[in-house]
Amino acid sequence: MTDSNKIANAKGLYLEGIRDGNLRDALDKYTGARYTQHSTGVADGKEGFLAFFEPFLERNPVRDIRVVRAIEDGPNVFLHVYQSLNDGEAEWVTADLFDTDDQGRMIEHWDVIAAYEGENPAGRTMVDGPTEVQDLDKTDANKAIVKTFMQEVLVGRRFERVPEFISTETYLQHTPNMKDGIQGLVEHVEEFKKQDIEPKYHKVHKVIGQGNFVVGFSHVQRGQSHYAVFDIFRVDDAKIVEHWDVEEKILAPDQWNNSGKF
Repeated sequence: MTDSNKIANAKGLYLEGIRDGNLRDALDKYTGARYTQHSTGVADGKEGFLAFFEPFLERNPVRDIRVVRAIEDGPNVFLHVYQSLNDGEAEWVTADLFDTDDQGRMIEHWDVIAAYEGENPAGRTMVDGPTEVQDLDKTDANKAIVKTFMQEVLVGRRFERVPEFISTETYLQHTPNMKDGIQGLVEHVEEFKKQDIEPKYHKVHKVIGQGNFVVGFSHVQRGQSHYAVFDIFRVDDAKIVEHWDVEEKILAPDQWNNSGKF
């Protein structure tokens, strides 16, 4: 599938700007009249972007950055990205959501970044698995399935409804430390309960989708800590069959350089 203008621009900002180090050129080419920022370490606008990433480039002269998944939904673009810095000195997974203007240029950005953790008990990583967008004619139906699942099960905590949404035959898991299947999900939640840090979804702020991929962006609490979380779902035959996530702890407001994660 050929990238749309919006996806190509989002990738350009990431790859030409950050990976290749051409920050100013990429900002001029791929951002619009404003660039509102929700990555809390980065201030708004082009100057905020440069103030953060110019030192980043100096600290990390070797940058292997790969966009693993990309979807678009209306004005929104989502990227799922793997980063290896300085020959593996640090490895990260990021989830990035952009809003775009009428020319497909980036005007607002939300993100979550987490350390890459290698294989989970199912033998899967945080980024491997299918990447091709399929079933474009099912976008709306698949979004509706995920929206209802997130609202009823994750926010509403009606866990008895899980089999209505998640396949009982095939549920492939990419979350660190989790096994495949509904039972793997149950065991994971039970382990959090033992530690008194059971995840509580407070609000699903955004759901976007394209074909068989649907992404939710949520505010989640575990114990006394709060997180911004992107959940990535693959849907097949009206059931969720695969899941990835990326989460980042939300810092105290006095450490933000903008209006916050959401």
